[in-house]
Amino acid sequence: MTSKAFRMKLKPGTVEEYKRRHDELWPDLGQALSEAGIYDYSIFLDEETLHLFAVLKLWPDNKIEELPAKPVMKKWWDYMADLMEVEPGNRPREWPLEQMFHFA
Repeated sequence: MTSKAFRMKLKPGTVEEYKRRHDELWPDLGQALSEAGIYDYSIFLDEETLHLFAVLKLWPDNKIEELPAKPVMKKWWDYMADLMEVEPGNRPREWPLEQMFHFA
């Protein structure tokens, strides 16, 4: 098992819409995430800063590097681009987080 964590940032006034869109996650996107080897994925909001903290767990034989090339992933990024800071191509801007502690 591998974990990955990163931070993203919402634009002001978009929290409710961000939550609504994720509550209605497209089934084909969920399937793509699973096929990439993600088996547990959570996103947390710091309401004060609008930072999103994502933590995902990956199977050892994951294919997460292939996700950005999938059409459904690109379509999702385009769909979400109006709500958050993005890179060229509408990929959400990510800041990797270093694990400092883990308790199991």
